[in-house]
Amino acid sequence: MSKTFDKFAGIIFLLISILFIFESLKISGSAYGSSVGPQTFPVILGVVLGLLSIRLLYESFRSKSENGEKETFNYKKFGIIFVSAVMYVLLLEIIGYVLSTLIFLIVAFQTMERGKILSTLIISACFTFGVYLIFVQLLGGALPKFPLF
Repeated sequence: MSKTFDKFAGIIFLLISILFIFESLKISGSAYGSSVGPQTFPVILGVVLGLLSIRLLYESFRSKSENGEKETFNYKKFGIIFVSAVMYVLLLEIIGYVLSTLIFLIVAFQTMERGKILSTLIISACFTFGVYLIFVQLLGGALPKFPLF
């Protein structure tokens, strides 16, 4: 990606993470007196997004262009990932978290780097089921399920 795009993306994601953290803190606390309430997981995600945004900004300001030539923005890849992200949001409630996330990750990974289908399938499946297990089984949260389940 171009360094200019990375700088803008880092700033936008940093602003989103700050908004995400502030809005997550507005979620009511646990009714059972537990220190881990419904706001804990979203706040953690906001902090992680913020830290990753800061890292992206640091890397984009620190590094120079390798050949000194202007980098081009790949509109086709951006378009495919953007459309797949919109479809992910629209299909999340319809086909459920597991299936929609798995499909989105496969499309995104294959768009970014063609080939390596086996590693794409393994990483996508591990991430999807890992997040599902952590969030639903360990934290007791709820994610959209496939209507037939």
